[in-house]
Amino acid sequence: MSGTLHLAQGLDAINPVLNFSIFGAFVLITLVIVFRASRNTKTAADYYAAGRSFSGPQNGMAIAGDYLSAASFLGIVGAIALNGYDGFLYSIGFLVAWLVALLLVAELMRNTAKFTMGDVLAFRMRQRPIRAAAAVSTLAVSFFYLLAQMAGGGALVNLLLGIRSEVGQNVIIATVGVVMIIYVLIGGMRGTTWVQIIKAGLLIAGAAAMTVWVLALYGFDFSGVLADAVAQEGGKGEALLSPGAQYGINEVSKLNFLSLGIALVLGTAGLPHVLMRFYTVPTAKDARRSVVWAISLIGLFYLFTLVLGYGAGALVGPEEIANAPGGVNSAAPLLALALGGPVLLGFIAAVAFATILAVVAGLTITASASFAHDVYTSVIKKGQSGDDSARSEVRVARITAVVIGAAAVLGGIFAKEQNVAFLVALAFAVAASANLPTILYTLFWKRFNTQGALWSIYGGLVVTITLIVFSPAVSGSETSMIKGMDFAWFPLSNPGLVSIPLAFFLGWLGTVLSKEHNAKKQAEMEVRSLTGAGAEKAASH
Repeated sequence: MSGTLHLAQGLDAINPVLNFSIFGAFVLITLVIVFRASRNTKTAADYYAAGRSFSGPQNGMAIAGDYLSAASFLGIVGAIALNGYDGFLYSIGFLVAWLVALLLVAELMRNTAKFTMGDVLAFRMRQRPIRAAAAVSTLAVSFFYLLAQMAGGGALVNLLLGIRSEVGQNVIIATVGVVMIIYVLIGGMRGTTWVQIIKAGLLIAGAAAMTVWVLALYGFDFSGVLADAVAQEGGKGEALLSPGAQYGINEVSKLNFLSLGIALVLGTAGLPHVLMRFYTVPTAKDARRSVVWAISLIGLFYLFTLVLGYGAGALVGPEEIANAPGGVNSAAPLLALALGGPVLLGFIAAVAFATILAVVAGLTITASASFAHDVYTSVIKKGQSGDDSARSEVRVARITAVVIGAAAVLGGIFAKEQNVAFLVALAFAVAASANLPTILYTLFWKRFNTQGALWSIYGGLVVTITLIVFSPAVSGSETSMIKGMDFAWFPLSNPGLVSIPLAFFLGWLGTVLSKEHNAKKQAEMEVRSLTGAGAEKAASH
């Protein structure tokens, strides 16, 4: 079987009206659900943590919806279609990362925190400086991740909706931002969680249907899919089945892949919007169950991407994918077009934009909660409590959501023509460098103190951003964000190999150079993190 889709014919078959209609139907249905969910959003715990009312399986599906971004669906399928084995390594890194979250973070975070990562870090340290640092790190990770999603959405508009004018793309990015803000303002975490659950169901169902369809065309013989992908003209042939097609085999490329892999595996357990999902369940046991469910669903989805990627390479062809608007990101939509025509493409287009909406909504509520809870209440208001203070905190969170949404829209418009891969890498690298060392030290090292936490957070943040700014991801190569300039002196596109160990070292150095040690609070935190004793009472306040 050979490539069956010709690019011109395929693009002519795209029906923007149908795609808009399906996407509009999804938005309307989810808005109704968000409005209904908002009836029960009355307190800060309702707005930030959905009243801790979701079960483990429900939260696991929401985590999958939050985690499986447009990059996971469109980017990985395209990477596998063009680069085979190397493209699938992204899936491996993203999936293995959840073992770190399950074994080291999920249950302990749920036991020791109230709403945000800052709650965990400030438990046994000086409140104001730690919460401010946690908020800075959370906002940095969330903004760059948010920017990548918005920019990716703008880049895909060409193919999915047939909009080629710059003004039209800007309008779509703004529309995504407005709908996202509505989700967060009205529904809070409860409404956002239901959007993520629905989106996860649609994405996994769509990917499963396309996977079965591709395999059915080959008599459920995956070897036939691989053989046709290898045989396509303009492709990489047998190299699709072996390492090296994307990353190369020289020493720098090996280190670059190792650095990327470390950032992906360790960064997930430090992503604030993932960590915040652990607080939406009633017990630590449910937090653990939710991660097990998330691993199962995410792992199943990544198996689908293996078939879809090679299927796109076999049925669409690498040249058609590379030359289509959206480039590598067009592989999954073009495969849908080749399999089921405009109707299936319309569904996949809606799922792709639903994916962007769900992820940016989760990021926005996390960033707004961190600012309102950690900065406004704990730093500016110095921890004042009471009903008026709680209402004021939620009001600030909603205002912050609007500001973050507006900034994301402007950033997405500005960056829509740029290389967004480095933005995702930056988010994961910052999370792995600034957040994870501090979290692990706080949970497991008795000697850890405020100075160590500040050094690891701010040090990890500064080192990571500095190394990426002066890396080939920004300048000095054909795929750099800034074309025609070369101020790169750091050889790796992802700084994880250097920044993560350095952040751990800075946390250790800052700690041993300070005499601060609150043994009583440390002992209380150890008991609570391991047993959950006192956690439910604290969470209710």
